[in-house]
Amino acid sequence: MKFLHNALIINEGRSFIGSILIDGMFIAKVIEGETKPTDFPEAEVIDLTDKWLLPGVIDDQVHFREPGLTHKGDIGSESRAAAAGGVTTFMDMPNTLPQTTTIEALEWKFQRAAESSVTNYSFFFGGTNNNAHLISELDRNSVPGIKLFLGASTGNMLVDDKHALRKFFSQNDFLIAVHAEDENIIRRNREHYVSLYGENLDITFHPKIRDAEACYSSSSAATALARELDTRLHIFHISTARELSLLDRGAIEDRKITGEACIHHLWFCDEDYARLGNLIKWNPAIKTAADRDALRKAVNEDVISVVATDHAPHLLSEKEGSCLKAASGGPLVQHSLQAMLEMAKQGYFTKEKVVEMLSHNPATLYKIEKRGFIRENFYADLVVIDPKKPQKVKKENIFYRCGWSPFEKTTFGHSVMKTFINGTKVFSNGIITNEKAGIKVKYKAN
Repeated sequence: MKFLHNALIINEGRSFIGSILIDGMFIAKVIEGETKPTDFPEAEVIDLTDKWLLPGVIDDQVHFREPGLTHKGDIGSESRAAAAGGVTTFMDMPNTLPQTTTIEALEWKFQRAAESSVTNYSFFFGGTNNNAHLISELDRNSVPGIKLFLGASTGNMLVDDKHALRKFFSQNDFLIAVHAEDENIIRRNREHYVSLYGENLDITFHPKIRDAEACYSSSSAATALARELDTRLHIFHISTARELSLLDRGAIEDRKITGEACIHHLWFCDEDYARLGNLIKWNPAIKTAADRDALRKAVNEDVISVVATDHAPHLLSEKEGSCLKAASGGPLVQHSLQAMLEMAKQGYFTKEKVVEMLSHNPATLYKIEKRGFIRENFYADLVVIDPKKPQKVKKENIFYRCGWSPFEKTTFGHSVMKTFINGTKVFSNGIITNEKAGIKVKYKAN
C-alpha cells in the first residue's frame, strides 16, 4: 500500500488538500483535509506537501511508430517519454508499416504493447476504401474507435470512396475519428504556389497550401454525413476558428460531434515559423494567431472536448528541406501537461480546466473504464507536479528516441515529479523506475 500524503488534489473542478491511499492497482481511499502520516501505518508514506496531485493524462492521438518506423520511436521509447510527462494512457494511430488495417496487424500491436509499454495502451483501427467489412470483427471493449484519413497526408490510407465512407459512418458500435483536410483543395493550392515560385517553397507556404478552407471543407462534409447517419464523430486536431461552429455543445457524454485541439495549435501560431521553421510543420498546419486564440477560447468554453498531442516523432534529418519535402509532425507527449499548465499559469485556462481536458473528458468521451478521475475503486493513474520547480527543456532531459523537441530552450514553471500507473511508481525525479506497469485499456460498449 502507498499513502500519498497532503497534496493539493486537482480533480473534478476542485482543488483541495487531501491524501490518497493506493492498494494494489487501485485507489482505496480519497481523504479530504490534512492527515497524519501515521494514519495508515502499514502503508509506504509519500509526502506530497506543497505538491499537486492530478489524475494521469489520457492522450487520444499519438503515433508511436511501431511497427516499421522504429528509427523514429517505438512503443517502449515513446511510452517512457509519455510517463515522464505524466501521460498514463495513450491511443495509437494506425499509419505504421504495416498499417493497422487488418485484425492481424491490430493484434500484433496489442501483443507488442503488452511486452514493452510502460503506460496503459490501446490502438485505433485504420479504415480504408476496402476494409469496412472488418468492423464486425473488432472488440469494442479494446478498440477506442476507427480512424479515417480524409486527406492524403498519410500515404495510401486516404478514404475517398463514398460507399466505403457511408458504410463506416453507418455503423453504431464505434466512434469514427477523422483527419479532415480536403485533398483536392490542397492539391490545387500546391499547384498554384509551385507555378508561381517553384518547388523550393519555404515553411511559410505550408499553411497556405493546407489552408483553413481545406480543413473546413473536409470537416463540414464529415459533419454533414455524420448528422445524416447519426454517427458518433470525433474530429482530430482542429486547427481553425471556423471549424468550431461544427461541434456539438452540452454534456460530453451526450455529444455526437466532438473535436480535439492539439498542444501545438494551442501554443504556436504562424508567427513562430520564422523562429522554428520545419520543426513546427504539422498536418493540419499551424495557422494564425486568431485561430490559436479561438481554439484557446473554445477550450475554456467547453466547445473543444479534449486536448491531445498528435505526437509524431521524426529524425531531425527528416524535417529538412522545402515545405513540400520536410516530414510533418513532431514529438510532444512528454511535454503536453507542462505546456497546458504553463498556459494556465499565463491565464488562458485554470489548472482545473487543464485536468478536465487532458484526463476527465477523454475518459468520458471514449467511455474508458475506471480511469481519468481520482475516485475510489478507480485505477491509481496519478501524476505529481511540483509547481515551484521550473524545468528547462534540453536534449539531456528529453526521452524521445528522435532526441529533439520543439520546446527546447523553453522553461516551464512546473515539473513532473512522479507518475503512478496502475498503482506502480513508474517515473520519479527524472528516472523511469518501472517499465512493466501498463495494461490494455478497457472501454464500455455502447
